[in-house]
Amino acid sequence: MSIKAMDFSLRINPSICFTQNPPKPSSKLRFLTVRCSLPLTSDDAATGLAERPWKVADARLVLEDGSIWKAKSFGASGTQVGEVVFNTSLTGYQEILTDPSYAGQFVLMTNPHIGNTGVNFDDEESRQCFLAGLVIRSLSITTSNWRCAETLGDYLAERNIMGIYDVDTRAITRRLRQDGSLIGVLSTEQSRSDEELLEMSCSWDIVGIDLISGVTCNAPYEWVDKTKSDWDFNSNGRDQETYRVVAYDFGIKHNILRRLASYGCKITVVPSTWPAAETLKVKPDGVLFSNGPGDPSAVPYAVETVKEILGKVPVFGICMGHQLLGQALGGKTFKMKFGHHGGNHPVCNLRNGRVEISAQNHNYAVDPASLPEGVEVTHVNLNDGSCAGLAYPALNVMSLQYHPEASPGPHDSDCAFREFIELMKSTKQAA
Repeated sequence: MSIKAMDFSLRINPSICFTQNPPKPSSKLRFLTVRCSLPLTSDDAATGLAERPWKVADARLVLEDGSIWKAKSFGASGTQVGEVVFNTSLTGYQEILTDPSYAGQFVLMTNPHIGNTGVNFDDEESRQCFLAGLVIRSLSITTSNWRCAETLGDYLAERNIMGIYDVDTRAITRRLRQDGSLIGVLSTEQSRSDEELLEMSCSWDIVGIDLISGVTCNAPYEWVDKTKSDWDFNSNGRDQETYRVVAYDFGIKHNILRRLASYGCKITVVPSTWPAAETLKVKPDGVLFSNGPGDPSAVPYAVETVKEILGKVPVFGICMGHQLLGQALGGKTFKMKFGHHGGNHPVCNLRNGRVEISAQNHNYAVDPASLPEGVEVTHVNLNDGSCAGLAYPALNVMSLQYHPEASPGPHDSDCAFREFIELMKSTKQAA
């Protein structure tokens, strides 16, 4: 093994470094020379390359606007295309990773420090990770949490999900806010040129793609798990009566089902293509249309299912379900500039003036001006005034654009489940 020495000098100016009793000025500038040595292999010596004791940039994020962001990789390797969105949550990255609504997207976390709590298997929101990749500023080199089962990097690698870090997430977020969500390509493959990756990002589009079919369940199943007692809240005054609910899985999160079960619902989860006639055949007390990924206009079959169920039983739409209800009622949806993604979005309940801090994840919204007479906008997002909730009392319809189950939080909107229970109860009593 050969040794290569690297010299560098650290120059010290005594008049600056000492604030008390500085030494007498000298015509000579004192300096310290530190000599370091790094071991080289014979191959390194032959090529003149030294092995570095730290990880170097080995990945690229190439956006469709032509910008190239060098980064370090963790998790899986390879090349992946997706839509880049930013999430402003301070915690809950594991729930974000397993939220099916992120299918086809790279999630950029604006919170700079990610991975410090590791991951556990109790906080997963679905059966797998559906997002395309994770973009963060700083990857924690250690984990510290009593429930931690493994590191974030190992977790992503086992699930074949790419991640990058040591990238300027603030600069990318500013770009997304100014220009809107952008398609990007993540790659660790050095054999692919920047031009090739740019062409990939420019030739793919998330608009008009049915992403629900890739995240929904394959067959109906019963859900019985409630929120664990250690984590339960708002448990006082719940109705002890049981309500039969059919939940359409457009990418449903486990905690939506847990909250419904905690409020006394007996739940049957069905695939996104489940016929409305089969749903009505079991005579449910209510139907839930769940959250899900992508463009609501790309799933006309789901809109038709919603239309066939409207007016037959009380319905509750969440996120994608809210957008599908908007279309089924005759309204239109549109793609937002950069969407809402995070656990800190203020929403105003127009019925009582109450402001809720909500968890949101959507790139599309309902245009309230397109809704027919009788449909009421019940909630608005206070950041941009967009429609965040609907009601149509004549057909026993209620919906929210955001996530009332909000795991890991905030829990301001959990009362929406109680409202759904009351809607089913009053309809049942009036029958």
